[in-house]
Amino acid sequence: MIIKTVNLVKEYKISKEKSLRVLDDINVEINEGEVVSIVGPSGAGKSTLLHLMGTLDKPTSGEVLIDGQNVFNLKSNELAHFRNTQIGFIFQFHHLLPEFTSLENVCLAAMISGKSYKEVENKAKELMEEVGLGGRINHKPSEISGGEAQRVAIARALINSPKVILADEPTGNLDSHNSDDVMKIMFELRKKYKQTFVIVTHNEAFAAMTDRTLKMMDGKIV
Repeated sequence: MIIKTVNLVKEYKISKEKSLRVLDDINVEINEGEVVSIVGPSGAGKSTLLHLMGTLDKPTSGEVLIDGQNVFNLKSNELAHFRNTQIGFIFQFHHLLPEFTSLENVCLAAMISGKSYKEVENKAKELMEEVGLGGRINHKPSEISGGEAQRVAIARALINSPKVILADEPTGNLDSHNSDDVMKIMFELRKKYKQTFVIVTHNEAFAAMTDRTLKMMDGKIV
């Protein structure tokens, strides 16, 4: 097992007297190398759960364990390092930095962990080839399509060889052709690199391809 949540609760204060519970006692186990989709209507808590798994937000109560590590027991600097090296993120909007080339965007996540550009450049080029963009490494985000930008984001998520890739609606902003391409790439990369993918999606075809689907409703797994 690579990810485990234990009695996970997330609440947001909406007034002094009231709180909104968006996750209610979530217990999930995800095995190493699995591709797991999370589906459900808008507002069900899917993205909130993904953000807690990715340590982008903290739970009100409960635990998140990744590879046996209770991540919220880490100090803030330790948690930031863990997030950077052990978790890769792919979002609906690629969030590439416009002033950098595609290759530089891929390298940045590794450079944050203390590696030099030269140290990560070759691996970044290999990943760009893997996602079919070997000829676009010097193009900036404004010079590539939305589908290509999302493939750059996938390469960026893989640059530190994380154990877990978390994807929040990775095809939600793409047409059907580019959605199919992104889905195929993600499954090919899982097969090659044996990483665990957890994917929030409204794409029923995408969810049907995954090893397992978790359905959420009103902050619970149903």
